[in-house]
Amino acid sequence: MKKKISIFVAGTLLAAATSACSDDDNRITDTPDPEELPEWYYAGGQLGTSYLATSDALEQPAPAVENAGLFRSFKNGEALFEKPFMTNASGVRHGLGPVYIRSSCIHCHPGYSHGKRVEEGSFKTGEIGNGCLLVVYNPATEAYVSWLAGMPQSHAVAPFKAPLDESKIKVSWLTQVDEWGNKFPDGETYELIYPEVTMPRDAIYVANQGYELPEDYAVKLESTIGIYGSGLLDAIDDADLKAQYQQEERDGYMQNGLNPAIFQNGEWTGLYANSLQGDGTGYPRRFTYALSRGPLMDAAGANAIWNITNVTRSDRRYHYLDGAGTYAEYSSKDPEVQAGFDEYIARIDPDRTHDEWWNGSMENRIKAYLTSKELPVEMTDEEYTDLMVWHRGLAVPAVRDIDNPEVARGKKLFEEIGCAYCHRPSWKTGDDVVRDPANFFRGDEMPRYPHQTIWPYTDMVQHKLHMTNDIRTGWCRTAPLWARGLHQKVTGAATADRLHDCRARNAIEAIMWHGVSTQSDARHTVEKFRNLPREDRDAIVTFLDAI
Repeated sequence: MKKKISIFVAGTLLAAATSACSDDDNRITDTPDPEELPEWYYAGGQLGTSYLATSDALEQPAPAVENAGLFRSFKNGEALFEKPFMTNASGVRHGLGPVYIRSSCIHCHPGYSHGKRVEEGSFKTGEIGNGCLLVVYNPATEAYVSWLAGMPQSHAVAPFKAPLDESKIKVSWLTQVDEWGNKFPDGETYELIYPEVTMPRDAIYVANQGYELPEDYAVKLESTIGIYGSGLLDAIDDADLKAQYQQEERDGYMQNGLNPAIFQNGEWTGLYANSLQGDGTGYPRRFTYALSRGPLMDAAGANAIWNITNVTRSDRRYHYLDGAGTYAEYSSKDPEVQAGFDEYIARIDPDRTHDEWWNGSMENRIKAYLTSKELPVEMTDEEYTDLMVWHRGLAVPAVRDIDNPEVARGKKLFEEIGCAYCHRPSWKTGDDVVRDPANFFRGDEMPRYPHQTIWPYTDMVQHKLHMTNDIRTGWCRTAPLWARGLHQKVTGAATADRLHDCRARNAIEAIMWHGVSTQSDARHTVEKFRNLPREDRDAIVTFLDAI
């Protein structure tokens, strides 16, 4: 299908190419005549595609943002994403802590991409780029442990102490040799590595305070994922999403089937609902590797701006802590926390409006503050709205090197060997009626993407690959592939950092990890890939880097 390109877009392409002519790596590739651009060039459709391939390619507003007159709101939200929050009790971006994971969103999403691979050694989160989070779970049940927040915190504002001492947490990279000896039939070799995390008991604050851990624990890494294009995925109609599940269930190609906790016998078995801020209405799950979230307005980004920083807002006037109350209990008994609490709480509540934070035993005062559901509001409703306009308004870059015959050939091979079954190339968005399970947004204040053909290369469904030291539970939503090839350019990473924990340093490693186990849902496709001639394998990689 041929598409015309607008004068604005053509001008953007020309300007981008001209401005980057001194740097071939940042240059928009030679663009064919606009009349000849294929539909799949427009990764985000007409309303969701941007046209830069520079280091800020993932940071662009979608045309839908400007069409709706939301550019200023988008830029305000962008600042909230990029700039660090402060421990101040007032002022711009105040309210960080008392415990937190990162001080800004961009720490985890460098260049608006997914996080970079964690290097061998200590788990350091202070520098922008380490987007990996610790997953602390019970290996017997695979459930998160009860005595840490689901996203564990390793920073604190004095006098409080971090729930985890990250300096004692170690990451090692181990080598995997597959049944083929990490070698293709034609002799080309590849390497496979995976992370192993060691977290000793003395890295756990409450354990050091005398708490007896009620369960065994293990730790894995899970990287953040790219946030661009999330609004487009949100615009896929629920009925179309259900039809995809139904089709895959009927086909029966996946040896592990579908996750019965999500879908079974043609129907949803696990919808997402928010009964705390919302009314409990159920919605299909579509975001995060674990499919833990439904519509975007109450999904990972809406949650992260609160729980990563512990900055409160009007609908969440409480701290993000472990559900069992363990941290609040043991912090309230810590003599060093008690000694500094008066000075701390005087900054938080200078007018002494909360009697329970000032009167009674010191232990009860600290516990009352940490467990309060009436904390001061630190992020305004306008700021939160701007952040979500930005989040929903991020465009997806157009396909690069669209005129390279190897890209088109790689696309054809990608489809022929079966990659496109799980990495479904395209979707058509629906009416895009913006939904919010938390009932905070109306929906009409957001950019929208109705009836767009988009090319994310994901079926939005979970599958199992049975990799060594796999993701928790083994069920992982198919990652969208759009713009993944830009990761190194926008982050400055030394490697491509693919898969859920960035174990794959290039596309070849990512593909071969898909087939390392005979139990993998992608095993048959990987067998086909490894038997292709090298030039065909290279064409597929060229295609993956272009989309």
